[in-house]
Amino acid sequence: MDLGLSESQQMLKNSAREFLQKECPHTYVREMEVNEAGYTPEFWKQMAEMGWMGLALPEEYGGTSGSFLDLCVLLEEMGRALVPGPFFSDIVLGALTILDAGSPAQKQQHLPKIVAGEEIATLALTEPSGRWDAQGVNDVRATRTSAGYTLRGTKLFVQNAKVSDVMVLVARTRNSQRAEQGVSLFLMPTQSRGLTQTALNTVASDKQSELVLNNVEVPGSAVVGKLNQGWPVIERAVQRAAAAKCVEMIGGAQQVLDMTVDYAKQRVQFGRPIGTFQAIQHHCANMAVEVEGAKWVAYQAAWAVSEGQDAAREVATAKAWVSEAYRKVCALGHQSHGAIGFTKEHNLQLYTRRAKAGEVLYGDPKFHKERLAAVIGV
Repeated sequence: MDLGLSESQQMLKNSAREFLQKECPHTYVREMEVNEAGYTPEFWKQMAEMGWMGLALPEEYGGTSGSFLDLCVLLEEMGRALVPGPFFSDIVLGALTILDAGSPAQKQQHLPKIVAGEEIATLALTEPSGRWDAQGVNDVRATRTSAGYTLRGTKLFVQNAKVSDVMVLVARTRNSQRAEQGVSLFLMPTQSRGLTQTALNTVASDKQSELVLNNVEVPGSAVVGKLNQGWPVIERAVQRAAAAKCVEMIGGAQQVLDMTVDYAKQRVQFGRPIGTFQAIQHHCANMAVEVEGAKWVAYQAAWAVSEGQDAAREVATAKAWVSEAYRKVCALGHQSHGAIGFTKEHNLQLYTRRAKAGEVLYGDPKFHKERLAAVIGV
């Protein structure tokens, strides 16, 4: 694996950083934390015009046929800038899952609109148990009817459901001794009759909802992929999302390191910059080690996913490692900044809260350490 970026990837990285520094300052991030939608239509339109929505989607749907790794290069810059809004859930969770398993008609109906920024998708997977494995799909049930299916149950922590137009809903359609069997996927409009949404308070700026399905009816054509065989699709989707989240998190970790180094050079105590003190130097050195190590495992996982390899080991390693590394980097950043770093007025707390949110999404370190142990046969 070559960790160096190609010329086109470096151009994407540079243009994304330049755009986000101008259009997504921390003032905008703070405004969107209290904004119900979590983003502005103007900003969303700008991203669509730059081709970001279609970066990893085929040309036949209006995309640019880039790779998943190209998308991750963009996500790293988004993590550095703390980009608010539904981009991650729309593209990584929604669009790529539809691309994976949707029928030709489903793809043609939704993907061009997503690329144009005219439609937003998301994934509804987790339930009251909060589990990311197949055993967590047990509350929402789909019952066959003469017209299609009726859906009942509760989904929790659905990202950006309030602003999404369509969701890939995971439901159990058949009881089985193996939890991985009997799971099906449905494409369902978020304004479906019988669907109730309740916004949840979260630690970061991500917008999550509780969804209660009370006899929601969908046609037979809403089934995504094969009936009762949807779990492999979701397993790939969660694996891809975990790898993408790792790369997004290292963007944030790198920015925390840069902020801390800059502060250490400027903050004067006892007549000299605090960066000359050995304790602060050790903190910065330890932060740099964490960031560089996290970059390696994150991009290794993203590359394996992008190449279509069996990436279970790489993704589990990356998510467990990066989650803890980002948290450690933020903690050392707070120690180096001192009291100012703990105030809401300082931007460091924005990254600390994102680090905690990212740590639990798509499986926390404990979850992925257990998966890694299973993969390597420990």
